[in-house]
Amino acid sequence: MSTSETVKIGLFYGSTTCFTEIAAEKIQAQFAPGQVELFNIKDTPLQACEDYAVIIFGLSTWDFGEIQEDWESHWSDIQQLQLNNKIVALFGMGDQVGYTDWFQDALGMLHDELASHPTTRECIRIGFWPNQGYEFNASKALTPDQAYFVGLALDEDSQYQFSEERIETWVTQLKAELAEILD
Repeated sequence: MSTSETVKIGLFYGSTTCFTEIAAEKIQAQFAPGQVELFNIKDTPLQACEDYAVIIFGLSTWDFGEIQEDWESHWSDIQQLQLNNKIVALFGMGDQVGYTDWFQDALGMLHDELASHPTTRECIRIGFWPNQGYEFNASKALTPDQAYFVGLALDEDSQYQFSEERIETWVTQLKAELAEILD
């Protein structure tokens, strides 16, 4: 087995309505058994992510571009994390129809928060996701060239039928990116 297939991954999420938790479980199921450990940040200090070389963060955008409540209560903890040289991937939940001007904003806000602190900005970011197949007006989660989201974008409100395939494709992408970095 290669290093990328055996490295332990910490997946940290916040979930109010269980959709982010369900997505986290589906992501976990795409990896080898026991490779991904799930942590709800409501119950686990965010600092626990420092124990992993590879970290996945999951969160949802609420209402008009707001951060999910568990993440909001731990937001100031991000600047204390020691994530330089760690591999980080992000996924987000949002509603592109109901909140078309704020689609995946929390995902972009988390990405920007990680990029703004000396102890987190040197993390290795993987898992950028193409923005094709979505219909929205604006998003803080887009890369500067607007071609990608800064992580996997899921929409259980308007495009739930695509979530399974998107998760499978994204995890395959993550595995390839990890193999390139770790092997």
